[in-house]
Amino acid sequence: MPPPILAILLAAATAALADEATAPDYQERVAPILKKYCAGCHNDDDLEGEFSVDGYASIQRGTEHGPAFLPGDPRGSLMLRLMTGAARPAMPPKDEPKPTAEEIATIEAWIASGARGPDGAEPSRLALIVPEIPSRGAVRPIVAMDASRDGRWTAVARDTAVTLYEGVGESAIGGERPGRAIGEYPGKVTAVHFTPDGKRLVTASGVAGTGGVAAIWNVADGALIRSFEGHRDLLYDAELSPDGTRLATCGYDKVVEIRDAAAGTLLRTLEGHTGAVYDVAFSPDGRFLVSASADDTCKVWRVEDGLRMDTLPQPLKAESCCLFSPDGRSIVAAGADSNIRVWRFVSREKPEINPMVLARFAHEGAIVRLGFSPDGSTLVSLAEDRTIKAWRAGDYTEIQAWGDQPDVATALAFSADGSTFTVGRMDGSTATYALPASRSDVAVAAAPRPRPEAVAPQEAAPVFEAAEREPDDHPDRASPIQLPARVTGVITAAEGAGVDADLYRFPARAGEEWVFEVDAARSGSKLDSFLEVLDGQGRRVPRVVLQAVRDSYFTFRGKNGTEIADFRVFNWEEMAIDDYLYANGEVVKLWLFPRGPDSGFFVYPGRGDRWGFFDTTPLAHALNEPCYVVEPHPPGTKLLQNGLPVFTLHFENDDDARRELGKDSRLNFTAPADGEYLLKIRDVRGLQGPEFRYTLTARPRRPDFTVALEGANPTVSPGIGREFKVSAHRLDDFEGPIRVDFEGVPPGFQIASPLVIEAGQLDAFGVVFAEPGAAQPTEEASKGIKVTATARIGDREIVHEVGSLGAIKLGPAPKLKVAIVPDEAAAKPAADSPDAPAEFVVEAGRTIALKVVVERADFPGQVPFGNEGAGRNLPFGTFVDDLGLNGLLVLEGRADRTFFVTAHRGTPEQVRPFHLTTAAAGGVSSRPVRLRVVRPAAETVADAKARTRRTGEASETPSGPRDADRSKPD
Repeated sequence: MPPPILAILLAAATAALADEATAPDYQERVAPILKKYCAGCHNDDDLEGEFSVDGYASIQRGTEHGPAFLPGDPRGSLMLRLMTGAARPAMPPKDEPKPTAEEIATIEAWIASGARGPDGAEPSRLALIVPEIPSRGAVRPIVAMDASRDGRWTAVARDTAVTLYEGVGESAIGGERPGRAIGEYPGKVTAVHFTPDGKRLVTASGVAGTGGVAAIWNVADGALIRSFEGHRDLLYDAELSPDGTRLATCGYDKVVEIRDAAAGTLLRTLEGHTGAVYDVAFSPDGRFLVSASADDTCKVWRVEDGLRMDTLPQPLKAESCCLFSPDGRSIVAAGADSNIRVWRFVSREKPEINPMVLARFAHEGAIVRLGFSPDGSTLVSLAEDRTIKAWRAGDYTEIQAWGDQPDVATALAFSADGSTFTVGRMDGSTATYALPASRSDVAVAAAPRPRPEAVAPQEAAPVFEAAEREPDDHPDRASPIQLPARVTGVITAAEGAGVDADLYRFPARAGEEWVFEVDAARSGSKLDSFLEVLDGQGRRVPRVVLQAVRDSYFTFRGKNGTEIADFRVFNWEEMAIDDYLYANGEVVKLWLFPRGPDSGFFVYPGRGDRWGFFDTTPLAHALNEPCYVVEPHPPGTKLLQNGLPVFTLHFENDDDARRELGKDSRLNFTAPADGEYLLKIRDVRGLQGPEFRYTLTARPRRPDFTVALEGANPTVSPGIGREFKVSAHRLDDFEGPIRVDFEGVPPGFQIASPLVIEAGQLDAFGVVFAEPGAAQPTEEASKGIKVTATARIGDREIVHEVGSLGAIKLGPAPKLKVAIVPDEAAAKPAADSPDAPAEFVVEAGRTIALKVVVERADFPGQVPFGNEGAGRNLPFGTFVDDLGLNGLLVLEGRADRTFFVTAHRGTPEQVRPFHLTTAAAGGVSSRPVRLRVVRPAAETVADAKARTRRTGEASETPSGPRDADRSKPD
């Protein structure tokens, strides 16, 4: 070969070797650039443009438009042209970070040198190509912890390591015997769980933005049994099913994966969350899985086929932890909104709503961990406010709190016998605490506390008559009186003497109940009275302590001092009928749920002007004004603080809370102890003068009632009904049920008897129904109906006559008939015969479907049945559900309409007639059917507690059921 040619070849070979030696390494220099700028959209799971940079093989497959690169030709390579903007659309997209000039030069040099891939097998995508920077901090946060059920081992996760310690508790972790490291992990370890037999340990770990790894380890020798690599981001949890056959994992990539624990194969991917999934938990039988997510929800899944059984939407912020109760009847979850929520688990056979039974404001910071004690009797919660709390699992009442932790406790483990629990903190420290037994001295507003009967004052005592004697504006100068009494006076003072107030001193025994009433404005006086009872030294007397359990505020618009409807408040879904709502000193009681997003609560009494409770006076409330759901406790009750306010109400009143005396005051007083008390009256505005006269009456509380009937003298056509109403006027806070009986109904006509005005309610609705073959009744028969009202007050049965139903007349053939019948797709009635009304059964907390059928003779138009009052005489807390703006409506020309009846979870067992009424065709009512409400078959203690919170007395008794029923599953 000629020397010149040989020289040229040698020079070319030398240049090629030099280029190869200086070519950028794919794994060390190219892959990190592509991962940094491209992998977010172009990966194996998200193939935008049918292109992925997840590995060299993926890049070689190219894009939907052809090869991504041409080895040796950087200017002709699509990938580089898009990165430099020479081709459209420029990549990365607008507003996304762009590679630097140096990084683009690296890609160009790599392609120019032949675009070589990695030598040998491509490294795991979990391997981070970053400089290794040793940690300088001595603190190693504890992020997860678990103890084996036999008490032999404790596993503690710190950073990228897991350590096994012999024994349980702080002494084992921090003792003289060193722990044993188990396993190696690609990144941060986020969860550790022992299997029930304590022989295996499940771990979750991963690398943020890259992927996750779950692993099962042999505890005895630390050997890896199997690893499970998956997900597109860091894993947050990995759980084995109770039988050990399934492994569930979740992570930042918003999905849950279920794998065969033995084979490692992916069985199904559960998608539906729109945020990171932080926690998963199996049901005790392993058939179901619950997941907690940053999307502010928990979801319930069926493990067998991955079917979503329900979405639990009530949380207001991200949920960080979830679990089933040990008995499998409830789901418990908590998170960033500081609430512990409990749902009754019912969606076992088909997707349906799991009703929420409790939402407890638990901490002042985000809750990061929950755990049940081994026997299931106690729940422990850890939170970012550096507190730890223990809750009685039966009703989720706080029983002990440990505050002022040196750092946030993030990990939790129980001893085998459940007597202690150990926490690990972010500062690397641990602590062991004794688990408290259930305490009886803890305030539980949910426990029923019936109002006792009054201690009888002096029987037939004469009324003490007196007139005010000045000066009496100081406790030392109070005028003595004996109760019962009637005194007269005037709020005025000599010039320069200050604002006047009159005080009267009286003795009372513990438990005596007195009613003080002022007659001033009603008689033309200028006095706007304010009445209060003080102790013998002139100090205010506490009446009730209200502990806030939920905070809220008024939305949409404010309220005036009389409105009862459209109380729109933030987070109303977690409130319930019979809840007390406190706002700026006024206490109201929720009466009817909102009927949709464009409506609000009705408050008691459900009609007329708004009532105040505990003798508070209704006030105007501004938009965005704070309000609180509160639970009442007797003064002196030992309350465990929950971070929300506590309000003390005293024996005082401005305007009569029941709105019967106008601006005049009425105050109900129960003497808390034997002794002397002061009754003080003044003008609420601080005004005075000779025209400010009053008469003050003090009398014993004598609960009673009267009943009036509306809808007398009905004309009823054959085959239809006419509605009537019986209304109670309750006296001196009598709140018990009232039975209304009808006797002597003429032949051919029917009245469901008795009707019951439920405890605390004012109305009941009935129907006079004429049978199709009914004859015109005689005048004597039509007027012979006897109506009586009966109630038990204390140990006495009180009977009052009610106004007559008048004369019943038979009308002409009706233009329209209405009937309630079973829905074909729903359950059949429990009882249905021609001689008795059909009976339908609904479980408290559930919904049933019924159908209304109209028979048109000469009425083609629409048949409306109303909105919130569509179901007439339904049990309190039971309502016609899923109504739109038009309410329950049968459209023109239609013959039927399916409707839904939901029974609130706190509705007591009962059988009650109900019907539908329309104003169409002159007013038509259906023949009543019977609704039987039954309790859930698997009622938890919390369920029963909520149910029994509805008592027969509305004054100073605990509030009603805790629930936020929904009408549709997600």
